[in-house]
Amino acid sequence: MQRYDARTALVVVDLQNDFADPAGGLAVHGGANIVPIVNGEIQSARAASASVVFTQDWHPASTPHFKKDGGIWPVHCVAGTWGAELHPQVDAAAAAAAPRVRKGSNGEDGYSGFTMRDPVSGETTPTELEGLLREADVERVVVCGLATDYCVKATALDAARLGFETAVLIDAARPVELEPGDEQRAIDEMTAAGVHAWSTRMR
Repeated sequence: MQRYDARTALVVVDLQNDFADPAGGLAVHGGANIVPIVNGEIQSARAASASVVFTQDWHPASTPHFKKDGGIWPVHCVAGTWGAELHPQVDAAAAAAAPRVRKGSNGEDGYSGFTMRDPVSGETTPTELEGLLREADVERVVVCGLATDYCVKATALDAARLGFETAVLIDAARPVELEPGDEQRAIDEMTAAGVHAWSTRMR
């Protein structure tokens, strides 16, 4: 699987202030460090006429996804707030030009860029991401962003399930690691599902 061409999409997952900035509501350790790496991948993708898509958590102020409302996560990425915006060092031209898939806006769990799940009923609904990629004749998906063991993993697994040839850029992602070893377990789960685990240094 080559990295980028016109049939490839780079999906940048949730590179938002609440995850990437140390002051964020659900800061991922080292999250800001991947921004320059991701920017380099964005530039490579655009130079090869690949598609670039950003995903964003975009939650209401109250949702069963949040610990205060019965879920497991601290409040994060509330729609329209600083925490929900893309990290300010993300390639501005690419961010302005690329589609953004915003997930969880009706209170769903928004782990995957492709699907959302009602945290009460368990019902799953698709986002617009698959449609965007099919419309662009995308066959291959490269995933990076935050966090490896949650939204990156869920997005890559869904991409593979939907029939896209899929790779995850391990060094352009960072894990939450609620439990030690969660990152490696996520990588193992992805590779078992047929997802390629790549480094950005591989060319």
